[in-house]
Amino acid sequence: MNYFNVGKIVNTQGLQGEMRVLSVTDFAEERFKKGAVLALFDDQDRFIRDVEIASHRQQKNFDIIKFKGLYHINDVEQYKGFSLKVAQDNLSELEEGEFYYHEIIGLDVYEEDVFIGRISEILQPGANDVWVVKRKGKRDLLLPYIPSVILNVDSKAGRVTVNLLEGLDDEN
Repeated sequence: MNYFNVGKIVNTQGLQGEMRVLSVTDFAEERFKKGAVLALFDDQDRFIRDVEIASHRQQKNFDIIKFKGLYHINDVEQYKGFSLKVAQDNLSELEEGEFYYHEIIGLDVYEEDVFIGRISEILQPGANDVWVVKRKGKRDLLLPYIPSVILNVDSKAGRVTVNLLEGLDDEN
């Protein structure tokens, strides 16, 4: 079964078994809602166990979660540094124009018919996502996910068509 990363446990929170999670999903409310089942992976990316979310709240830049059945700091301290992943079977259908990160990372980027590079990661700095494009012999290109830049995403063809607005590529 395939799993997709949704967060990393960075620390415990208090004494009641809560954990501080650095989310890497646009769907934190859905992924960490009470009753949601996630997979816990250790720092070597080995599956440990499935866990059910007992509670979720947000605090500053973190999601604070508690697992069902683990209600004390001693129960969860061992999971610091572990990753939380969602099973592919638990992914929900997205609306038109929405994508999961795993559908975007690895796609080839073109401006018209000129190959620019391949998407290596997605950043979430604020108002919109930024797609990082690895290029041969050049620095990474940072593309904001906005309609005037990202013209078309064809995940089946493995291709993204972009419009490099003036100032986006400072190496030209």
